Amino acid sequence: MKQSGNYLKSSDLLPIAHGDRNIGAKGFAVIWVGMAVVLAAFAIGGSGVQSLSLGWVVVATIIGSVAIGIFMTIIGDIGIEHGLSFPVYMRAPFGTIGTHIPSLVRGITAACWFGLNTYFGATAMNGILNILFGFNNWFICFLLFAAAQLINTALGIKAIERFADLAAPIIIIISSWMYVSLSDQAMEQGREVWGWVESPVTGGAAITAFMVVIMSNMGFWATLAADMPSLSRFFKAPKNERNWFKRNKSQIVGSIIVMPIVNTFMIIIGAVSYIAVSNFDPVVALQEAASGFVLGILLLMIVFAQWSTNTSANVIPAATIFSNVGGPKVPFWAAVLVAGIIGIVVQPWSLFDIIIPALLIIGGILSAIVGILFTDYYVLRKRRVNVHELYENNGQYKYMNGFNMAGIIAWVIGGFAAYYLSAYSFIVGFVAGAVIYYVLAKYWWFKKYRQSEIEDPNDEKYLGITVGRDWEINIDPKVSAGPENVNTHL
Repeated sequence: MKQSGNYLKSSDLLPIAHGDRNIGAKGFAVIWVGMAVVLAAFAIGGSGVQSLSLGWVVVATIIGSVAIGIFMTIIGDIGIEHGLSFPVYMRAPFGTIGTHIPSLVRGITAACWFGLNTYFGATAMNGILNILFGFNNWFICFLLFAAAQLINTALGIKAIERFADLAAPIIIIISSWMYVSLSDQAMEQGREVWGWVESPVTGGAAITAFMVVIMSNMGFWATLAADMPSLSRFFKAPKNERNWFKRNKSQIVGSIIVMPIVNTFMIIIGAVSYIAVSNFDPVVALQEAASGFVLGILLLMIVFAQWSTNTSANVIPAATIFSNVGGPKVPFWAAVLVAGIIGIVVQPWSLFDIIIPALLIIGGILSAIVGILFTDYYVLRKRRVNVHELYENNGQYKYMNGFNMAGIIAWVIGGFAAYYLSAYSFIVGFVAGAVIYYVLAKYWWFKKYRQSEIEDPNDEKYLGITVGRDWEINIDPKVSAGPENVNTHL
């Protein structure tokens, strides 16, 4: 079936202009405060203290968090420089049709995380209503909580930032309170939180356990590292700024400074929760430790945190991807609804015991995409992109019937490598994807399908905000791209 000339030009996927970017360093920082409070973080902490002392778990978490934060910032420059979302830029390393395969894996993963976090928040909401009114129906809470988050996301990024401004200080205060409460409960059990280990390991086993904590943090956030451009395209950045660090200030503050701090604190809470009641889920631990008003306040933090996490880290990326797959017929608000339906249909309450390991494995597999994006954007194109062609069905990114086989092959091999070497999944996937893509693209695929920005790395033609350019895409199918944007396939 022949696609219309406007298929790739959904208005929700066009480059974000400099004047329309309204999230600064502070805004992204407060968004991160909420995004980092997730069940997977608690699980990593609870698992870590089964083999290592909390101090070593913290060291491993800081290393993993800072490392993945650096990767997020590196890939996020795509959104800063060109205002492009993840699925749109993926047309370059995967093709205009090929982009849908890895993008859908990421989108469905994000939708599953939405369902899981919504279930987690709904149990906390149900606990609050039970305390106040004797109400006890978690499924109704789940549906209401899901609807509230989807509506908030559909209203746009500014509405999400406003909610984060409200939620962040509450989360910080109550998280501190939660740590103290759980620590006291652990002490009552005769367990000193910074010294107790369930089954201590030494030697090579300790090194392996240490690496597992590092890779768990990196693998868990690998999904967001891959599609950070979907968020970073909304970040404020100075025009005509060639200094990479100054241009990415908002990202650096959020992903390399704030995220590691908050993520590490959540890992600690999960660990202390496990030490206290042998369960990393703080909702369970708190229900044993507190009651009445105190318990209600603590559970409220869980609700706020899941809301803030889901809108930014899960629903926006998933909806952006689903909108890209559906084209102009699937506007952003409809794609938000699709993400919500998937998150409900997977029944996270039934998959609770397996969904976190499964999603962490998928995160490791997606690390290969981070490597491919790095090679494509920095090494091969040197940050220069023929943006107009990303929106043309028959442009230079059509490749072979819409597929860049160099990207597909590199992703498959890198993903399998990450899966089979799960203890080092992110590093293995990243390196394998990056190296294989470089060899295949440079010495094979781009010999067949010439890339304008690689053949002529001209700043004025192919850079964005660095040279003060806002990319403008004409969505009228009757207006063709200029002669400079014709397909260069030889």
